[in-house]
Amino acid sequence: MDVGRLRALRELSIRKTMAAVAEALHVSPSAVSQQIALLEEEVGIRLVERRGRGVVMTPAGQQLVLRAEKILIEIESAKADIAELKSVVSGELRVAAFPSVAAAVIPKVVYDLAERHPHLTVQFDELEPGESVAALRSWQTDVAIIDDLNIPTGALDPNIETIFLMEDVFNVMVSRDHRLSERPTVGLHELREDRWAIDTASDTYTRMLVQACQEEGFKPNIVARCKGFEVTIALIRQNYGISILPGLRASYDLEDVWVCRLVPEIRRRIFIAFRKDEKRSPALQAFLDRMAEKPPLS
Repeated sequence: MDVGRLRALRELSIRKTMAAVAEALHVSPSAVSQQIALLEEEVGIRLVERRGRGVVMTPAGQQLVLRAEKILIEIESAKADIAELKSVVSGELRVAAFPSVAAAVIPKVVYDLAERHPHLTVQFDELEPGESVAALRSWQTDVAIIDDLNIPTGALDPNIETIFLMEDVFNVMVSRDHRLSERPTVGLHELREDRWAIDTASDTYTRMLVQACQEEGFKPNIVARCKGFEVTIALIRQNYGISILPGLRASYDLEDVWVCRLVPEIRRRIFIAFRKDEKRSPALQAFLDRMAEKPPLS
């Protein structure tokens, strides 16, 4: 059986639609459909059934996906064996991270790696934690930086290993003209009358903020839902709204913004995730070694 077709079947079991698989594998949906059809022809049994706009695995498809998982893991392990034999750190390392940690950590790390290992190319993708884990599972990235707010402990596949990177504390960010500016700390209940601008890139983050406010007896008055930090911080500077953002955001680009510590604290833990069998890869090890240096912030 063709390994590429097995990979397509495994992707389809995860992503449920031909279009999503095509996007992940950088091919056309018709190419994915053809690969699945050829694989069914090879094995002589139906592997998928169409349901609405998506598909579900037949019992035969589910069984083959389990086998394909083991085959693909062995292939990646074999690649790591060969890479371990090379004395020069080279090739390509694909790294995925969510925006706040990416902006604060990744630029300095990839620059240092380029200086130390000129034959190594780091390919970076900005992805939310859930997207990073999906990319890691489907071999679309080699490293995923995630947090326990979006990916709870125990939610990862057994073949994915994590290493603790850092803790991040959420802060209140207000305009320099806001009534709370110059305050070192702010209680969440003091924000009940404010307009809120929130970053909606992560549904989990939004739910966390709303729940924290409800526990304090109020519902936040959300007047802006932004898909990125740039618009959120612009609204804060204009004193149109306030926001609660990760502490990593406080490390850069905060002109005309006052940062207060939130009481009680809201924390998250950040981890580096990778496939266990690839830990021996010199490229991955070089990345882990650099991330272990203190501080990793740019």
